[in-house]
Amino acid sequence: MEKTFQAAITRGVEAVIVVNTALIVGHNARIIKLAAQTRLPAMYTSSSSVAAGGLMSFSDDPGDRAKRVADYVDKILKGTHPADLPVQQPTKFELVINLKTAKQIGLTIPPNVLARADRVIR
Repeated sequence: MEKTFQAAITRGVEAVIVVNTALIVGHNARIIKLAAQTRLPAMYTSSSSVAAGGLMSFSDDPGDRAKRVADYVDKILKGTHPADLPVQQPTKFELVINLKTAKQIGLTIPPNVLARADRVIR
């Protein structure tokens, strides 16, 4: 991962998006550390990454997701065949910003972006 971040810096990459997958989750702390060391702004697909020191995330709302999952489980336990349930897309999203990390990498978050954030970690 160190080589990947160094290559990004060498090639002039100005920011990265980290998509949480099974491969990434186990390396999340390392990715957050490398993004800070290289001063690369990084956006994550999970607010837990921001709580752990990442810069920002934009993802579906975890509470809304849990409610939709619970509704599906309820329907399946009541006899609905899973194939009969419709595919659902998230309708509620959450923007989380970590100001401590922004300061650490020398980034100023514009006030209008902060105003749109659902949660700001100071």
